[in-house]
Amino acid sequence: MPRSGYSNGSVAITPGVGVLKQPTLIGLSLTVAVHATAATSSVPGAFSRMSPPSGFEDNWMVSELLDVKPTQFDLVDDNGVTVVRARADGAAASLTRAVAWDPEAQSGLRWRWRIDRVVEQSNISTKAGDDFAARLYVFFDYPMERLSLLERTGLRLARWWYGDQVPTAALCYVWANREQPGTSTWNAYTGRVRMIVLRNADSGVGNWAEEQRDLAEDFFVAFGDSVPRVTGLAIAADTDQTGESVTAWFGDIQQVNKRSP
Repeated sequence: MPRSGYSNGSVAITPGVGVLKQPTLIGLSLTVAVHATAATSSVPGAFSRMSPPSGFEDNWMVSELLDVKPTQFDLVDDNGVTVVRARADGAAASLTRAVAWDPEAQSGLRWRWRIDRVVEQSNISTKAGDDFAARLYVFFDYPMERLSLLERTGLRLARWWYGDQVPTAALCYVWANREQPGTSTWNAYTGRVRMIVLRNADSGVGNWAEEQRDLAEDFFVAFGDSVPRVTGLAIAADTDQTGESVTAWFGDIQQVNKRSP
């Protein structure tokens, strides 16, 4: 029987897993999907429709890590609009939702985010520096048969331990420190997560920033293949490696046509 993460109220706890800080794609895994029904929506992250200080709706759940101080997520009012606030003080966790949509038909993803400061010791190329003030993950159902034998073996072990919801590929958009926007590289822990820097210390820290990405294009550049079905989203702020303190805010996450202005 798979040893999947277990639920504690609205919190999904994933045993012994770092924030995508393991050799296989298991950190921030969608074990939350065991407890949530996947849904298709043009606004999968409709935070503005929620009311602080009530809990998260639409099957958004906090995924904590055993033996790691958790990032604190809550809903707050920002000039009359509800947004998510993530506070990490030597901490790590994610706010995750299972979804199901075909990005070939609607490949654009739009969101806005803000941070109070960058993680000064962040370094995208090292495990010790794998902390970011803000991250947004997109998880994909990449066909198992297209993976190498080593990757298939690792994924089967991860799914036996954590459940079938462990994804086969992910894009991770980050607000970094020193790396230049446009930097794209593999995660320091796994070759199944492509890290894409959108902003850094010189990119208006303290101000809201609007983002829009073409998932089909980004996936092809990263993995050299057509984009598969999207299975989940996660937002995070993590500083468990560096011990620093940051706060990030996330606005609505929307599906859009890739040519949307």
